[in-house]
Amino acid sequence: MFRILVVEDDKNTRLLLQAVLEAERYTVVTAANGIEALEQMAKEHIDLVVLDIMMPRMDGYEFTKLLREARSELPILMVSAKHQPADKHKGFIVGTDDYMTKPIDEEEMLLRIKALLRRAQIASDRQMRIGEIVLDYDALSVTKGDQTQELPQKEFLLLYKLLSYPGKIFTRIQLMDEIWGTDSDTGWETVTVHIGRLRKRFEDWDEFEILSVRGLGYKAIKHD
Repeated sequence: MFRILVVEDDKNTRLLLQAVLEAERYTVVTAANGIEALEQMAKEHIDLVVLDIMMPRMDGYEFTKLLREARSELPILMVSAKHQPADKHKGFIVGTDDYMTKPIDEEEMLLRIKALLRRAQIASDRQMRIGEIVLDYDALSVTKGDQTQELPQKEFLLLYKLLSYPGKIFTRIQLMDEIWGTDSDTGWETVTVHIGRLRKRFEDWDEFEILSVRGLGYKAIKHD
């Protein structure tokens, strides 16, 4: 089970966040400021941090900057009453992965946490699992049981990108920029061609599908 560190100086907010997360069966560790958070991290493994900004002794910005300077890739979700764009910008500049403003939408927070944990897991083992299917980033392969398909690099990266964000719509231009690069001379039509090839390859695999969103682009749907 994932272990989440909640760093919040307000006791009532800290207890609320703890209760919400524990109701989702996360193991929760708490701290009242950045110094206490570091002490907790020294004692036990943490998978993700939910972090307030305005705290005594060590605030959220300083805590995040310290972790990133130490090359820690621990996922961080900043949750703050600071609403100004400049505050959010500063959070991302020092290294947070996501940012929410108070009052907290609990359901949205849980969805963001799940997304951050999923991406962290994908990044750490460079594999993605969908039921019996394994996408291996290093081998550029997709395996299901005794079937293995080795994909051309662009096809694999395109599939991996879409499946990393199930339900999210990507435009053809977005996919071109991310997979082929902004300097590529290739037209966006090549995305359509690669999507067609992927659909043909995996037309008999029920675990996922790639859908066209008319006038927008594409999205992947998982059925695991």
